[in-house]
Amino acid sequence: MFVVLKRILRLPIVLISLALVLILTAGGGQALADRAGEGDRPVEATPTEVTVFRSPTCGCCGLWADHMRESGFDVDERMMSDMDGVKQELGVTPAMASCHTAIVGHYILEGHVPASDVQRLLAAQPDVAGIAAPGMPMGSPGMEQDGRVDPYTVFSFDEAGNATPFAEHS
Repeated sequence: MFVVLKRILRLPIVLISLALVLILTAGGGQALADRAGEGDRPVEATPTEVTVFRSPTCGCCGLWADHMRESGFDVDERMMSDMDGVKQELGVTPAMASCHTAIVGHYILEGHVPASDVQRLLAAQPDVAGIAAPGMPMGSPGMEQDGRVDPYTVFSFDEAGNATPFAEHS
């Protein structure tokens, strides 16, 4: 978790402020450094605030944010012109990349990840950097179109960029 914190601290001042808010609110005020060894143990409070970094011109990102709100999350949308820079600072590899990047608790969410997968991630608290739905899978939250649903995989990934299947969707 220290690597993620170091990456966050290199972000521009606006993102640093966000990181500090997340650190203070994650797990009832418990610092990320204190949470580093928790493994799969549940935490006292499950974070519900999701900060979404997205392009102001991307409509599917807004639809994903709406999906998260409808699923009970408090969503703070941050319009960014340099999404590649956000992904690079947070350690999202090109293989995991999608159109938007979000943070919930100390986890990174990349792309059109279903809220149910985020809830499962937060309940299990695995030792991963985050989860991602690479690309823009048709039928994923925010990418609904004419009832078409293509099968896709949500991956968990570590700070080194190693990915492991987390959930399958069809």
